[in-house]
Amino acid sequence: MNLLGTTRGDSRAKGREDSMQQGDTISAIATPQGEGGIGVIRISGEHALKTAGKVFEAKNGKPLVQAGSHHAVYGHIVDEKGQVVDEALALVMLAPHSYTVEDVVELQCHGGLMTLRKTLELTWKAGARPAERGEFTKRAFLNGRLDLSEAQAVMDIIKARTETSLTMAAGHLTGHFSKGIHAMRHEILGMIAHIEAAIDFPEDEVDDVLTYDIQKKVVEIRNKIAGLLQTAHAGRILRDGLLTAIIGKPNVGKSSLLNSLLREERAIVTDVPGTTRDSIEEYADVGGIPLRIIDTAGIRATDDVVERIGVEKARSYVKEAALILALFDASRPLDAEDEEILKLVRGREAILLLNKDDLTPVVTAEMLQRHVKKEVPVITISTRTQNGLAALTKAITAKVYAGTQAGQEGTFVTDARQAEVLRQADEHLAAAIRTIEADMGLDFISIDLRSAWEKLGELTGETVGEDIINEIFSKFCIGK
Repeated sequence: MNLLGTTRGDSRAKGREDSMQQGDTISAIATPQGEGGIGVIRISGEHALKTAGKVFEAKNGKPLVQAGSHHAVYGHIVDEKGQVVDEALALVMLAPHSYTVEDVVELQCHGGLMTLRKTLELTWKAGARPAERGEFTKRAFLNGRLDLSEAQAVMDIIKARTETSLTMAAGHLTGHFSKGIHAMRHEILGMIAHIEAAIDFPEDEVDDVLTYDIQKKVVEIRNKIAGLLQTAHAGRILRDGLLTAIIGKPNVGKSSLLNSLLREERAIVTDVPGTTRDSIEEYADVGGIPLRIIDTAGIRATDDVVERIGVEKARSYVKEAALILALFDASRPLDAEDEEILKLVRGREAILLLNKDDLTPVVTAEMLQRHVKKEVPVITISTRTQNGLAALTKAITAKVYAGTQAGQEGTFVTDARQAEVLRQADEHLAAAIRTIEADMGLDFISIDLRSAWEKLGELTGETVGEDIINEIFSKFCIGK
């Protein structure tokens, strides 16, 4: 029996074949738009050197196609009339030793917007076509340089906002996550091979021994999957950030808290209530966790039209936020506005902050917890002296990681698709155990195991469909 005969086709291999047959050449700006010291035009494909040679003239007078791989050539960008557009370097990387595993030329120009646009247009006239979103990395995937998890990590590295996020993404890019998936698929494939051998060469009493061993191994794999799924919550936050709303009545210290978390004077701070009339959104690195923080307008009844709009926006952000930081003035008795804020956070993921602990306190943590009717962390802080901010950081990281081993950055599940695929693979493995317990026979066990094996292959791209591949790479930036 052919072990892989009934599995879906390897879409990655098919994509690799299609890519090589296609043979078209693409180009795009690979650096952020705007003014900068250097801007890069990336060209990739069968005719990359030929295309680049039409827009680049080497100072030494030699054709670019004669340049060796991984050589930088000095020269000029020229238009169709031979007029100089810019001074540039051409970096040549010949297949297969390039990012895309194709011939690649990077034209390193001055980083002016007009220079780059003009150069890019010249490459299109010379035979290249505009690259689609993520097409360079997609080609790296289809040509076997990266698996799907590693390819996704490229964009995660670009978007990383904290050192911890970067470490996690780098762990994926270097294959830490993929190695674990490959190991599980190898284990499952070994079990399938044993089952099919037992079917082809039956022996007395072998089934019971075999099924016992398989059940034991399946349980072990399911435990590994469960461990990965425990990281999904923290992984998605490290990748995308945690939407956090700072709420409280006017003049309680919300903007001061935002400035403290950002470590800069981003929000205006005055003693005048209602200074913040609109919401301010910023990213902050809090204990390695990227917080997408929204400093809201003070929640109170007001006749000011602009401020009232800000208050309504604050209420809406409370509903959307994954974490609420609710501030209260510890030096003043709770009033109706404070009680309304406490109602807003009931049943929500929140941390209550008693600000101004440098003044004589009249409000206690017990008073606040009685209002929210559940165990919610209460931390005493002072935005003036910075007291309590370390405790706040610890409380936030505890909520995010929730028992996850934060040191295993390379094994984090980083998005919803990965988590769902793992859950589905686990369901197939659970079905295999049920099949064994029901004594339904080796053929049925093999079907369940094969389904789990294929599902895990979607994480690395070995068995994933073209529609999913296109969706993933469509989220990339153009030029990567």
